[in-house]
Amino acid sequence: MTNAVKYIHREKSDLTSSDVSLFSHDAVISAKIFHESFPNYSPTPLVSLNALSARLGVKNIFVKDESYRFGLNAFKSLGASYAIGRFIAKRVGLDTADLTYSKLTSQAVKDKLGSLTFVTATDGNHGRAVAWAAKLLGQRAVVYMPKGSCRERFEAIKALGADVTITDLNYDDAVRLANKTAEENGWVTVQDTAWDGYEEIPTYIMQGYTTIAQESCNQLCGVKPTHIFLQAGVGAFAGAMIGYFANEYKDSLPIFTVVEPNAADCCYQSALANDGDRRFVKGDMNTIMAGLACGEPNTIAWKIINAYADNFISLPDEAAARAMRVLGNPLAGDERIISGESGGAGIAAFYAAMTQKELADLKHKLRIDNNSVLLFVNTEGNTDEENYRKIVWC
Repeated sequence: MTNAVKYIHREKSDLTSSDVSLFSHDAVISAKIFHESFPNYSPTPLVSLNALSARLGVKNIFVKDESYRFGLNAFKSLGASYAIGRFIAKRVGLDTADLTYSKLTSQAVKDKLGSLTFVTATDGNHGRAVAWAAKLLGQRAVVYMPKGSCRERFEAIKALGADVTITDLNYDDAVRLANKTAEENGWVTVQDTAWDGYEEIPTYIMQGYTTIAQESCNQLCGVKPTHIFLQAGVGAFAGAMIGYFANEYKDSLPIFTVVEPNAADCCYQSALANDGDRRFVKGDMNTIMAGLACGEPNTIAWKIINAYADNFISLPDEAAARAMRVLGNPLAGDERIISGESGGAGIAAFYAAMTQKELADLKHKLRIDNNSVLLFVNTEGNTDEENYRKIVWC
């Protein structure tokens, strides 16, 4: 059944520890320094929805709005740019401490590096980020998209100079095609999923995502979230954020909730199996949350998610659509947030739990009350504007 909210709750005492040293402060600070070196860098807003907090009976709702990130309307540029930057630095022997935009675009690095081709599979946002980073750093990008991909996202990637193709494959098979093509041509695969033998670049991507968490901590000015909701496709974003906050707040962990679409809930299914192993979701995985339509969890991310996530929520599309309308039509005094189908998945799960009587048990297990401080990340804006309007204007 794929039209209901499903959930799994685990007590903290049932969770096991996992190594999160990949996302310690010292390990990820270079990513933030790297991003800050870009000419058009600025922190994305952290929006406080005070009126919605009062309406739903919680202390604070904070939304980190990644629709402003580098003018690309989504967060993916953080991971793609840092991974490509780290790869180039390693190739030319540049120390991580010297990893900046100006260094990577210097004539000395260009002369030593030569030409590279970076290849990826994407529903849109990640591919656009890879194309953007490759172009900025003077390299080539090849992008494969799964069947049914949005034409607007295709054109946005193409406009950045990438060679882009919409395949007749689902996302996970498009990833396999991208990797096969890279191996055959001597190209570099840049994927935020990971598998045995392919973990270095996904690690860099995940470390790149932690700039969101570092900025959020600075903007919260000492206010500590009691709850953090994180959407998952392959789980790279959720795993990175959990990894960072597990280090930052290790003495008193927030409640971590991972959210996915019903049609592609591989983390939920893996948690349901309760044996520590990953479970895969097959087929077309049709959902409006295209950015989360992934059926195979990232190996690095799953270890962290499995160790630290308190809750897993599998959502119907209608919940995501409702969150887009709630954020886009705010209560008086709250700031409007333009959230794409995947961007508001965390808010969607929270709003459903707080407003649907049949989910009273979920609300109880989430331990949300009038002292709760909730952090969400709007991971994308209206990257498919036509579909956005169809949803919010219905």
